[in-house]
Amino acid sequence: MEYSDKENKYFRAKEKVEEIKKFYSSLIAYVFVISALAALNWYTDQWRYPWFLWAAFGWGIGLIFQAIKAFSLNPFFGRGWEERKIKEFMEDDKNENRWK
Repeated sequence: MEYSDKENKYFRAKEKVEEIKKFYSSLIAYVFVISALAALNWYTDQWRYPWFLWAAFGWGIGLIFQAIKAFSLNPFFGRGWEERKIKEFMEDDKNENRWK
């Protein structure tokens, strides 16, 4: 089943919105859970050893990668790189099939 260009753009935009929504949900969970861990750390030993920072650091790295994906902040390939490569491969495939 082939979709029109307008429908493809709609589906891509919808996927992008879902990724951003997942990121914000993860960010909210991060803030609440890390805050609870910090409070627990304070209650148990008044931050003599701030162990909650290990969880904050590990989860924070994952959150950074999720933000990079959700907001297309890839510094290596730049904006539109993926679309250009897809078009390039489609053109190559079309040219290959022309001579067969």
